[in-house]
Amino acid sequence: MRLGVSPSVANHRNVAHGGIYSAGMGFDPKILDFSSNVNPLGFPASIRNNLKKTSALFSIYPDSDSAKLKSSLQKYTGIQKDQIIVGNGATEIIYNFCKAFLGKRNALIPIPTFGEYESAARLNDAKVSHFETMNLNYDIDDFLKAIPKNHCIFVCNPNNPTGVLVSQKNMLRILDASHASSALVFVDECFIELASNPKESIVSKLRKFDNLFILRSMTKSFGLAGLRVGYGLGSKKMVEILNRIKIPWNVSGIAQEAATKALSSRSHLEKTRRLVEKERKFLKNSISKISGFQCYDSDANFVLIKSQKNSKQLQKKLLKKNILIRDCSSFKGLNDKFIRVAVRTHGENQKLVRELGKI
Repeated sequence: MRLGVSPSVANHRNVAHGGIYSAGMGFDPKILDFSSNVNPLGFPASIRNNLKKTSALFSIYPDSDSAKLKSSLQKYTGIQKDQIIVGNGATEIIYNFCKAFLGKRNALIPIPTFGEYESAARLNDAKVSHFETMNLNYDIDDFLKAIPKNHCIFVCNPNNPTGVLVSQKNMLRILDASHASSALVFVDECFIELASNPKESIVSKLRKFDNLFILRSMTKSFGLAGLRVGYGLGSKKMVEILNRIKIPWNVSGIAQEAATKALSSRSHLEKTRRLVEKERKFLKNSISKISGFQCYDSDANFVLIKSQKNSKQLQKKLLKKNILIRDCSSFKGLNDKFIRVAVRTHGENQKLVRELGKI
């Protein structure tokens, strides 16, 4: 039987990611996962203490509008509830955004970066062009010239996998130029809460720019990767459209409750940020001293490393020591000489450094 799928669906390929299951094995608690950029301290203790109470939600359909969580997000972000969309992870929102708004628009994407922007754009028949840069702050003038009129640009800030944080000053230049060109601006701030300076966020600029959409995640900052909770901030019109096309009951009741509880755990976030700042410096300084490794400057909770060794072979060797790193050869703009490591606790980071030194 002929299925008659569209060319964009027939040509669609899944994007490679890190994570314990990416190594082709089941969950193994002995493995130190440096391939996923999640909170090194895990989720807040308040969620663990609340698990028995929330188990009653197992047999109840969740609130399809995530109203309670949106109220907490309003307090957390300062953005009105009707400008907030909640998703089954940030990735669902990326795909819904592209489905809703890229039908007649093309996309400009700086690379290397998170692969789902391009994947979602192409699935919705958008043409994609790339802007190669390892640091958008240094190439900002050329990027402004490349902004396509009436189309869409994606900026990951801080960028995955480079860890570069585009300054608020430069983001405002991008927003001004895009607004003048009637271009949509999709800014992924999923890592900004654990960045060196989270105040570089442009959430406060939503009131001024109706072409701006900001993506956030509970995965990285609050350690809720397994529960899949993301959210987006945009104009009322954008969010109304995204709410219209999302699937019903897209976020489980357990996930909504955990995310709501996590948002009140500011001390957990501050503690994590201090740890990340300290341990990122430790990783960069220590690994840079090992022959054959070059660490890039990072403002995020991970470090990009250039190696003289093949990234896949390096990943395999470390996996034998129960350490999983991210092979970055799947990122457009990088090759098989790049790896990425997440910031973990000091003892875990020490083990990584020791094993890298033995290779």
